[in-house]
Amino acid sequence: VEWAERGAADSSARSTLFRGELLASALQIQQAFASQNQTNNFVVDEVSRKVYLATVNMVYQLNGTLSVEVEKRTGPVEDNLLCHAPQLPQAPCEHPKSLTDNFNKLLELDREQGVLVVCGSVYQGFCELRKMENISEIAVEFPPHGEKTVFPSMLNIAANHPNASTVGLIFRSHGGNTRLLVGATYTGAGTQFFPKNHSKEDLRFENTPEIAIRSLNINDLSRLFTYDINPSEDNVFKIKQEVKQKNKLNFVHAFIQKTYAYIAINNDANMGHKQSQPNSILARICLDTENTRKSTSESRKLTESFIQMPLQCGYNGNIYNRLVSVHPAEIHSRSGEGLESHLFGVFTKSDRKSALCAFRFSDIEEEIRQGRRNCSNSPSSDVQVLDSVIQGSGAACVHKGNLVLQPEQLDCGAAHLQHPLALRRPLRATPLFESLGLSSVAVDNIHNHTVVFLGTSTGRLRKNLTVANQWALKLPAGESVHHIMTFDPLDRNYLYLMTSHHLLRVKVAACGQYRSCSDCLGAGDAHCGWCTLESRCSIQRECSGGLMVRSWIGMGEGPQQCPSMTLTPQEISLSDVGILINGSVPDLVGSRVECDYGLGVATVATVHLDYGPAQIQTCPLLPRERYPHIPPGRDHLMVPVAIKVNGTSVVSGTFLIYDCERTGAIHPKIHVSLNTILVKVPVRNKMFSVWPIKAVLFLSMQLTTAKRSQVFHLSLRRKGHLDKYIDSPKPMTVEVYNCGVGSGDCSQCWGREDQGHLCGWCDNICRTRDDCQYMSSQCPDPEITKISPLSGPLEGGTLLTVQGRNMGRRADVVKVSIGMVPCKILPYRYTVSVQLVCVTGQTFDPTNYVVRVTVNQNAMGVSKEVFSYLVPKLLSMEPRKGSRSGGTRVTLRGEYLDTGSQVRVKVNGTQDFVVCSSGGRTITVTGQGFDLVQSVSMEVLGIGQDACKVQSPSMITCSSPASSQSQQATVEFLLNGVLYTGDGPAFDGPDQEEEEEPHGGHFLLEYVEDPQFFTANKEKLIKHHPGEPLTLIINKGPSDLELAPEEYSVMIGSYPCDISFHNNQLFHCTINGSLGSSEGELPVTVRVGNFERIIAKVQLGGSELAIVVSIVVCCVLLLLCTVALVVYCTKSRRAERYWQKTLLQMEEMESQIRDEIRKGFAELQTDMTDLTKELNRSQGIPFLEYKQFVTRTFFPKMCSDYERSLVQPAVIEKNKNSGSLLWESPIYLYCFTPSILWDISEHIRNSIYSQVWGLNHVVCSLASLLTIALHGKLEYYTSIMKDLLVDLIDASAAKNPKLMLRRTESVVEKMLTNWMSICMYSYLKETVGEPFFLLLCAIRQQINKGSIDAITGKARYTLNEEWLLRENVEAKPQNINVSFQGCGMDSLAVKVVNTDTICQVKEKILEAFYKNLPFSQWPRAEDVDLEWFASGSNSRILQDLDNTSVMEDGRKKLNTVTHYQIPEGASFAMSMKDKRDNTLGRGRSHTHTHTHTLCHLVLPHDEPFENKKSHRQSHRKKVLPEIYLTRLLSTKGTLQKFLDDLFQAILSIPAERPPLAIKYFFDFLEEQADKRGITDPDTLHIWKTNCLPLRFWVNILKNPQFVFDIEKTDHMDACLSVIAQAFIDACSVSDLQLGKDSPTNKLLYAKEIPEYKKRVQCYYKQIHEMAPLSEQEMNAHLAEESRKYRNEFNTNLALTEIYKYAKKYRNQVVSALESNPTAKRTQLHHKFEQVIALVEDNIYECSSEA
Repeated sequence: VEWAERGAADSSARSTLFRGELLASALQIQQAFASQNQTNNFVVDEVSRKVYLATVNMVYQLNGTLSVEVEKRTGPVEDNLLCHAPQLPQAPCEHPKSLTDNFNKLLELDREQGVLVVCGSVYQGFCELRKMENISEIAVEFPPHGEKTVFPSMLNIAANHPNASTVGLIFRSHGGNTRLLVGATYTGAGTQFFPKNHSKEDLRFENTPEIAIRSLNINDLSRLFTYDINPSEDNVFKIKQEVKQKNKLNFVHAFIQKTYAYIAINNDANMGHKQSQPNSILARICLDTENTRKSTSESRKLTESFIQMPLQCGYNGNIYNRLVSVHPAEIHSRSGEGLESHLFGVFTKSDRKSALCAFRFSDIEEEIRQGRRNCSNSPSSDVQVLDSVIQGSGAACVHKGNLVLQPEQLDCGAAHLQHPLALRRPLRATPLFESLGLSSVAVDNIHNHTVVFLGTSTGRLRKNLTVANQWALKLPAGESVHHIMTFDPLDRNYLYLMTSHHLLRVKVAACGQYRSCSDCLGAGDAHCGWCTLESRCSIQRECSGGLMVRSWIGMGEGPQQCPSMTLTPQEISLSDVGILINGSVPDLVGSRVECDYGLGVATVATVHLDYGPAQIQTCPLLPRERYPHIPPGRDHLMVPVAIKVNGTSVVSGTFLIYDCERTGAIHPKIHVSLNTILVKVPVRNKMFSVWPIKAVLFLSMQLTTAKRSQVFHLSLRRKGHLDKYIDSPKPMTVEVYNCGVGSGDCSQCWGREDQGHLCGWCDNICRTRDDCQYMSSQCPDPEITKISPLSGPLEGGTLLTVQGRNMGRRADVVKVSIGMVPCKILPYRYTVSVQLVCVTGQTFDPTNYVVRVTVNQNAMGVSKEVFSYLVPKLLSMEPRKGSRSGGTRVTLRGEYLDTGSQVRVKVNGTQDFVVCSSGGRTITVTGQGFDLVQSVSMEVLGIGQDACKVQSPSMITCSSPASSQSQQATVEFLLNGVLYTGDGPAFDGPDQEEEEEPHGGHFLLEYVEDPQFFTANKEKLIKHHPGEPLTLIINKGPSDLELAPEEYSVMIGSYPCDISFHNNQLFHCTINGSLGSSEGELPVTVRVGNFERIIAKVQLGGSELAIVVSIVVCCVLLLLCTVALVVYCTKSRRAERYWQKTLLQMEEMESQIRDEIRKGFAELQTDMTDLTKELNRSQGIPFLEYKQFVTRTFFPKMCSDYERSLVQPAVIEKNKNSGSLLWESPIYLYCFTPSILWDISEHIRNSIYSQVWGLNHVVCSLASLLTIALHGKLEYYTSIMKDLLVDLIDASAAKNPKLMLRRTESVVEKMLTNWMSICMYSYLKETVGEPFFLLLCAIRQQINKGSIDAITGKARYTLNEEWLLRENVEAKPQNINVSFQGCGMDSLAVKVVNTDTICQVKEKILEAFYKNLPFSQWPRAEDVDLEWFASGSNSRILQDLDNTSVMEDGRKKLNTVTHYQIPEGASFAMSMKDKRDNTLGRGRSHTHTHTHTLCHLVLPHDEPFENKKSHRQSHRKKVLPEIYLTRLLSTKGTLQKFLDDLFQAILSIPAERPPLAIKYFFDFLEEQADKRGITDPDTLHIWKTNCLPLRFWVNILKNPQFVFDIEKTDHMDACLSVIAQAFIDACSVSDLQLGKDSPTNKLLYAKEIPEYKKRVQCYYKQIHEMAPLSEQEMNAHLAEESRKYRNEFNTNLALTEIYKYAKKYRNQVVSALESNPTAKRTQLHHKFEQVIALVEDNIYECSSEA
């Protein structure tokens, strides 16, 4: 791999970047536009080549040369993130506004309509439409002035935050309508973009979709920017609010490919969690650009065709998981059959490393088809439905059998298929390139070569043709390249790119830098080719004859097609010279062709033959006198010749002309007898030409060699003329070569071809080609065995040596790269195949790469060793001063100082340093010729003299003499007894300084005071116990000496001390061994050179008292350890036994848990099927009659009494007459006016009667009696209820309207409940009855399937945690055959379980025989006997308790099937009991009940558990009862289908039976809310919920006995409470806040609640959208309901009961009537008294008063 970076790195070249003068690069900046503000987006017009650039607060219109035509300021503006756009009518904002920068988020060009779409971050992502010709003018004013029907969704289009992403594209639908597809990051509440100081009123972002298709037809302003369908929210992709935190979409780019829109996305919610998992997503949406559907008016929803798939770049943990740039391109296919569409993408990961990957669109399309196929026909884990999208179809793929999807459905989905979809398995690709900081990509196909342009975050533009041909261009200011790059639409040889403050137009090739055809085609640039007739390297578009055949030679044709000339053989006429032109040359016939000999004379050439790649020309030779004279001493002349076409030189060459007479005189010959050599040479006038091709025939002569090659010098003479020699201008030689020598591999063998050796590689050996039967010129891939050095600096320039095998035949076909950094080969240091040396290129960051060697652009070898780019760091240099004459030894310390192939050190450009290590504290003298010195000494004048030692020919070391005082002294050196006076040697030492300029042989040496040393606390005596390590802290006083660490030495007595330094003033002295000495004290001596001083003494040993104390302490510790050991061993044995016991218990517990979970799982999978099979749908549904339903609903606590009275006609004549009179009396019309009823209700609320009996009981009774009384006139009853409700709404609106109708605390609320019951009865019976009854049967069936404790009622299968049997009681099902005497039926097979008591068995038998009859007609289990025929004629009556009952833990256990050991298929007979029998059954056996405490499966919770069994059995009973909570899930899963069917029936609107009363009443509530200005949708939702679901449906769900004649057990009631709670939660507007401590009845259906909530909202919406119901229509409906049940109730009795209340509150009612003006005017209080009198049979008194 070679990465040839050719660019200017120094600052002097930066000014030329803007003028395109950087010839060393393959890229040139042609034009540049600099912006003061940060750039955001740009777009290029494909017709006019105008460029539109959007920056912060500005929009520019530029021409093709990037000159400004028009500019328009777009900001800053007064804005606030919490305010609506000011374009929205009547949208004031209470938040303060401030100047806000406008960041452009979307810039799209619509040429057909002539507008530029400009969307900014201000005004909530508002978009403008500007004119293309002049962007300073608005093309369309939107919204139009005065328009009031403008919605926020029409204005909030782009993201409203600078850091939030927005992408978009414009397309045409099949109807010609223009549409705008926009994807914008959600910036609402809960994101980092949304202000933290917001309130609930500020959540306007909740309705902004992530993806939407909007109308862009400027001729239809009413729908401009609206969602495309209708308009509605059907054409959007909106993520649910509760899962937005898991779907943080960051949009990268949107583009069109075929008829699809692709959107590249990153899900930032996954970043940082799993770096090895891809977070990049490619989404596809079908565009209606072609009308492929049958109906022209039908439009496809966005989510129908939406499908997404993950993209993965990399494998095996090395995954680049974030997409930063994409570019679709058509490139040459691998098969060579044309172009193939690919998607190129740049991916990064957290460490700034990045890579380029490519994906084929054919693979993407196939994955999408297979995903839709799997979702419909064979659901798998590879595809899922995006249930996070509001507009989706469901939460899972649905198996649709053998449904065959049409191609259109496979590509774009359909409304009846699940949508939107997400593929879970990523589409994977191997990285094509890997580098640091890639930020953008653009790809083009040039002459069947793929050219990739890569922008970087460090301001580089890279051009990659292949892995071996790459260039880079440095961009202005090193600014990061924007992720979108665009080719010039009119000339793809230019590329537009944008950095943070520049827009650049870059020419993709600089071909003019190559001067020859071979350089041009050998550069590896697909854009560059040789323009033959212009004889220059250029882009094909710039070659004037580039479109002519063979006039432009591209890289693909190779350098062998470069034009070249060959002189034709010598047999032609000497009057003309024949020239063969090879290579790719166009047809020259008709062109002016000349032969130029370089002598100022040209002759006209004649074209003889033109047959494609070769042409023959004939050029007349010049006369002899026209040639220059042959210089003296030479016998030949070289004449140049060039072929010119239309005045331009196309090809050139040379030929020789020489004088034969001079040849013999110049070159004397040696006689060699070669009689067999024959040379044919034509002669003419002693001058002849010798062409390169000569025919020489050797006969009977053989030359051999054992070397690789050997040259033989020859002298030729003419045959028959031994004295006539044949000579040439150059000495004649013959080379003999041996192919088998020096050719160890394939490349070495074939590489000899350049030397003229015709060798070939066959049979793994190199032979002559004639000896090879079969040979292949294709060699194995290169093999790298060693690279050196292994590191180099970032600036490059390191000479890298690579050794290996098969590394090419020639240097020009070998490319070397280090990762992606090129390494330039040095041809003169290239050894064929085995070794090469290259110069490393420059990189920008430290990194490690392998070395790649590429041969002929296809064969590649990779090194096993890694080359590291390192940054050498110099941390310190000692000493800081040195002699000017040099020789000072300098110690350099740092990091990576050995980096590179050669290390050289210079100081201020002086001569190279010699890198060495420093010596000790001695004076070192460096110089030359010291090997000649026999003796040397150093004399410090005035102080003393000392001998020195010659260490090497260049170094002498001396020891400085001692001085008595601080002073500067002169130093002289005596070499062999002679004073040194020269300038050569220089010295350096740590205790002296030299002057700036030494004079002759005299040097200055400065003496300073001796250093001072002392211990840390300056103590003189240090105590130490022998045998312990000793560490001393020694401080050094201030000193001018720069002492090196190795100059110090410390001795404690005769023991050396290890020294470790912390700083220049402090070091530690440590002795790890034991100090031993006969003396009690050891001196601490510090030495530096000749300096030596005792600073302290170490005292060894301690006092005798300390020794005694130590012995005593040791004995005590030993005794304590012994006691502790004994205690520990005892405890350990106990703990071990307990641990073994605990392990056994844990194993049993784990086994029990595993079994329970396994059983629960198996039951969950099988129960649903079993229950469906066992449930008998054919049985009739035991509906109660209407009058029974009404009385049980109206009077739940006294239903039995009222059923016998209200539903039967009166039999007493007097009551009948009184009732008739009352029916006709005015009190019926006036007494129960709304105001009176309200007063009665208020008095009841405060009365002592209500406190005793309960407010609800009194209120409910009064309201229900009134409902019965007015049942015949429901329309009048409805008007009274509405008037009362208006008063109630007024009272609630003044307080908290959301609390209205929540409870039944007044008469009107109970009246509403009754009204709902009457109006919904038909719907309940005809629609909801069947699924409700099936659910009840399913609950009963599931409960009875497992064990049920007869005492506590707890069961294995339940929905209520309080009724769960938390024991592992095995229940084995078995069948028995039962005949019922007197029932008139044959024997039946009844399924029971072996844990059933006898009473439970009876109940199951009764259910089997009476299942088609109402429960009220069933006999009780206590009233029948069960007789078992055990064997033969023996029979036995079974009972719960008898004399065989067993005692367990002091309790009598009820008899079960297991107790009696009843076998499978046993025969039983059931008969009715004789009333006179005194049975021992559980229901009647009071004696046993009082005498013994009973139990069945488990003990009651209120009794103490006295278990006398073993501890192990006790543990097994009490272990982890919570594990049985999984049975709740098993029961729930079994009943789920029946519950879903029930909820669906409740929350649906049948077309044949629409709920008219519900529509009427909901409209009434909405009308009342509007009148009072209540706009909160939650309030209206709560009102509707309190009226219908909670007031009617929850009552029915909890009380099925109101509807059906069935038995409602306490256990079933508990299960129905859980279901009712789920229904209540579904109707609530608040979100459930659930946790691990939440009750199970809320947790059980927590997953389904959101789906149920959607159904409730949809139901309310459908009711709202129904046609309004007039008062006449509602009255007719109510009249029909009254007529249906006209004679069902005794209204006289109901009125009588009402008058009892009226009499009780007589005074209050009269007072209320008298205070009412209208009642007083009509004397209603007198009429009220008359009614009271009638009721009391006081007829006469009433008549007289009248």
